[in-house]
Amino acid sequence: MTDADTTTAAADWRAWQESWDRQQEWYMPDREERFRVMLDMVEALVGTSPRVLDLACGTGSITARLLDRFPDATSTGVDLDPALLAIAEGTFEGDGRVSFVTADLKDPEWPAELPYDSYDAVLTATALHWLHRDPLADLYGHIAGLVRDGGVFMNADHMVDDATPRINAAERALRHARMDRAKRDGALDWAQWWRLAAQDPVLAEPTARRFEIYGEHADGDMPPPAWHARVLREKGFGEARPVWCSPSDTLLLALR
Repeated sequence: MTDADTTTAAADWRAWQESWDRQQEWYMPDREERFRVMLDMVEALVGTSPRVLDLACGTGSITARLLDRFPDATSTGVDLDPALLAIAEGTFEGDGRVSFVTADLKDPEWPAELPYDSYDAVLTATALHWLHRDPLADLYGHIAGLVRDGGVFMNADHMVDDATPRINAAERALRHARMDRAKRDGALDWAQWWRLAAQDPVLAEPTARRFEIYGEHADGDMPPPAWHARVLREKGFGEARPVWCSPSDTLLLALR
C-alpha cells in the first residue's frame, strides 16, 4: 500500500467517526457535555494518566476524547459490534496506547479476554440500555471486580424515572420536535446511518454481521438512576450517585 493509499484509508476512518458523532448528536445534542463531565471526574478521582476500560466502546468515542485530554492515558475498548469495532480499530491503528477486545458482555467469562486484571476507570456511554435489569446487574458485579480500590465506574445513558410521567412526556415531545427539525435540515438518524454503512465496501460485511448479532433495535431496560446507584452499591462500590444529568439522560458515577 502506498503512502497515498494509507492517507486515504485514515481519512475514511475519520469521516466515519465524524459521521457517527453527528448521528449520535441528533439524539443527544448535549453529548459532548456528558463526555466533558465524565473526564472531569476521571481527573478528579484517578488522575491524568489512567488505565481505562472503554466498555461497549463502539467506534471509540470515549477513547478519542480520553486521549485528546490525557495523552498519558491508556485504553482497552471492548465491544461485540463488528462494524463499530472496525471503525475503532481503523481509527486507532498504530496507537500503542489503545487495544480492542471483541467480547459479549452477556458472557460471564468476558473479563478473561481483557489484557489487564484491573482498571483505574471503567467508562461507558449510551450502550447498556441494550441490557435488561438482571444481566445488567450481573454486569455491574463483573465491573466491580475490575475497578481497583479507589477507582471509578461511570455510565452515561438513558435512565427513565417512571414516577414523573408528565415531565417525561413533555421532555420527549420537545426533544422529538427538535429532532424532526434537524432531520428536515439533513441530519441522519440511526437507520439511515446504518444503511450508509451497509453500502460501504469495507463496512458492508461487518455491518451485516452486526445485524445478525443484535437485530434492529435494543430491547433492554432503562431503570431510573436510583436503581443503578443501589445495584452498584450492592455489587461492591462504596459510593454511587449521578454527577450530571439532562432532562432525559444521566451520568452516574460509582466509586470503588
